[in-house]
Amino acid sequence: MVHKLVLGIPKGSLQDSTIHLFDKAGYNIIVSSRSYQPTINDPEIECLMFRAQEMARYVERGIMDCGLTGADWIAENEAEVVEVQDLVYSKATTSAYRWVIAVPEDSDIHSVHDLAGKRVATELVQATRRYLERHGVEAEVEYSWGATEIKAPLLVDAIVEGTETGSTLRANRLRIIDTVVESTTKLIANHDAWADPWKREKIEQLAILLRGALEAEAKVGLKMNVPKKNLESVIEQLPSLHTPTISAQSDPDWVAVEVITDEAVVRDIIPRLKKAGASGIIEYPLNKVIY
Repeated sequence: MVHKLVLGIPKGSLQDSTIHLFDKAGYNIIVSSRSYQPTINDPEIECLMFRAQEMARYVERGIMDCGLTGADWIAENEAEVVEVQDLVYSKATTSAYRWVIAVPEDSDIHSVHDLAGKRVATELVQATRRYLERHGVEAEVEYSWGATEIKAPLLVDAIVEGTETGSTLRANRLRIIDTVVESTTKLIANHDAWADPWKREKIEQLAILLRGALEAEAKVGLKMNVPKKNLESVIEQLPSLHTPTISAQSDPDWVAVEVITDEAVVRDIIPRLKKAGASGIIEYPLNKVIY
C-alpha cells in the first residue's frame, strides 16, 4: 500500500517564511509560478498551495490532510480541525501577528465603546463581530477587499487590520486603540487524517521537525578550546540549554567546550569567554533544536 500525506502550504504573505522553515527542517519545497502543486523532497508527501485565509476550511473538508495557517483564520472560518502544533512565526518576524482596531490620528474614538454606531472595515469580519459582541458594542462591520488602511476616515470610521510592527498603520496616520486577536501560525490536521495511524505519525514527525527548526532560529552553537586551569571561570560565562559538553584533547592540559545558547547573548559573552581564558572560539548556526 502506498501512503501519501496531502500537505497545504500557505500562498501569499506566509509563503516565503514557511518554505524557509521547511528547508531548515530538511524539506526542500520548490514552487512554480504556474502551479498550485509545489514539489517536495519526500515521496510520502504531496503539496497543495492555497491562501492562509481558506486553508482551515479545506483541511476541515479533507481536501488536505494537514496544512499551515493562522489561528486567526481558523477562528474566522470556525473550522473544526485538530491544532497539532503552534509555530510562532509570521511573514517577517518570530512575533505573534496582531489584528488591531485602528482609527485616524485625529479621531475622537479612543476605546472600543466609542465604536457604537460606527462603521468598521476589515477582512476578519466574523472575529471582529465576536469581539464587539463581547464588549457589548453594536457597530456595522463590512468586508474589506484590500487597501484597508486608506479607508478611514473617507469610507469608514475605523478598521481592523493585521500588523506585525504597526509601521504601515503609522505611515497611514492611523492610531491603534486595541487588539482584537493575536495569531500565530499553526499546523492543523483533518480529524479523519488524525485518526489514521500512519498519517498521524507522519504529521507528528513533521511537527517535531518544524518545531525544532523554529527553535533553532534564535540559537547558535559555540565551540572553544579552554585550558583546564581556566575551565571553571569559562563555564561561569556560559548560558546553555544544559551543562556544556566538555571533551578531552590530545594536550592533557586543554579541553574542548561546546554549548548551544541564545544568539542574542553571544556578542556579549564572547569577549568575556576570551577574557576568561577560552581561545579558538567558533560560532555556528543550527538547523534544528529538538527538546
